[in-house]
Amino acid sequence: MVRKVRSALSILLGDAMERGLVNRNVARELRARRKAGAERKSERRQKGKLKAGVDIPLAEEIRAIIQALETMPGRHRAVIVTAIFTGLRASELRGLRWSDIDFHKKEIRVHQRADRYNVIGRPKSEAGERAVPAPPMALNALRQWKLQCPESELGLAFPTKSGGVVQHTDIVNRGLIPAQLKAGVVTADGKAKYTGLHGLRHFFASWCINRKVDGGSVIPRS
Repeated sequence: MVRKVRSALSILLGDAMERGLVNRNVARELRARRKAGAERKSERRQKGKLKAGVDIPLAEEIRAIIQALETMPGRHRAVIVTAIFTGLRASELRGLRWSDIDFHKKEIRVHQRADRYNVIGRPKSEAGERAVPAPPMALNALRQWKLQCPESELGLAFPTKSGGVVQHTDIVNRGLIPAQLKAGVVTADGKAKYTGLHGLRHFFASWCINRKVDGGSVIPRS
């Protein structure tokens, strides 16, 4: 809708310029600035390519994290294992419902997300609504967690104890970081190496495209 309005405004202003009614087409200038900004972002991404073992967890680090999760409370294990092997965004995990998990078809359907204010809504784009294959390890972790999951009026798969939307920081600070510390996935100063769930999403992408001999598409046994 924004693009349509901007395009219509640009046409009107262009006509007005030809009639001598205005001196500038600010709508056209805005689009030019947006394009330049996109190009700058692209250049920054090229200069700062993500590195395995720095920005993206290595396969052996993921195995160690999964092993460490075995001794941690159910929700933390379930949500992190699901993140590792489905590539769901943090907002999608926080908004995930049990009704979106099809254990028979072995897939997770993404229909909603929880924003930073814990408000449930649709994914940001049409492409965000999708069905994601769920491997056995993720499904097993979800089955075990479902037996002890608190009731939630929203039907959430990873709710708080009161049934509400869990905070992103809670998943990271009580799940991801402690798991890394137990697994020894740490920096030189002893801190957790990866501080956000986005690194797990990048791992999932690399895991899907790598050859099996390089660790791709091989699910560690639980």
